[in-house]
Amino acid sequence: MRFLWAALTDDGRVRDHNEDAIWPEPGSGESIGPLLVAVADGMGGHAGGEIASRTAIDTAVGVGGTAALRIQAANLAVLDDANHQPRLAGMGTTLTLAVIEPDGRVDLGHVGDSRAYLFRAGALKRVTTDHSYVSEMMAAGRLTPEEAAVHPYRSVVTRAIGLEPAVDVDTFELELTPGDRLLICSDGLSSLIDDAAIAGVLKESDPAAAARGLVEAANRAGGDDNISVVIVDTVDE
Repeated sequence: MRFLWAALTDDGRVRDHNEDAIWPEPGSGESIGPLLVAVADGMGGHAGGEIASRTAIDTAVGVGGTAALRIQAANLAVLDDANHQPRLAGMGTTLTLAVIEPDGRVDLGHVGDSRAYLFRAGALKRVTTDHSYVSEMMAAGRLTPEEAAVHPYRSVVTRAIGLEPAVDVDTFELELTPGDRLLICSDGLSSLIDDAAIAGVLKESDPAAAARGLVEAANRAGGDDNISVVIVDTVDE
């Protein structure tokens, strides 16, 4: 199979810097696979967040192996940076990463509250579960989605890269077929645009146009965080 991809990241309308990192670098292209796509959303202040997300992406891209092994390597690299530079103590990042094989098999790894979605036959399915305070409260029946959307702790993650020597990685296996669209995004999109609105934009035929549309929609909704999206379309050879 052949894959068409588009990657885009934006500061948003409020932040004066971008703590997200993505792979591939912003742009668009075509691949027959294997193809690696990833989004990392850093935390830890102006320098720390940017360094954590960039280190995680660069390490995950460079080491090879399964999604889980790449994420574990990224975790150790971010932790090592923080341990050797006191000013970076406490920095961390989310990391959602997919390794897509030429036959459409996807090895997906996930830590934090960035997300992966599968858009198939006009229907959007969220693949990952947020590792966040409000997500866990909703799962326990203690918050409604409406309450979670405005909760003061809605940005608090319960699992992240770079905080402990080992991190628990959620893994998923998907099989893409022609016509499928895979989206990985930071919470700068998903916290402002609900799944129905995301699905509406993903109906756009061109992945680059869809990526721009998602970023523009998040900015129209307030753009109070950095916004990052990577889209992959699966097409016949």
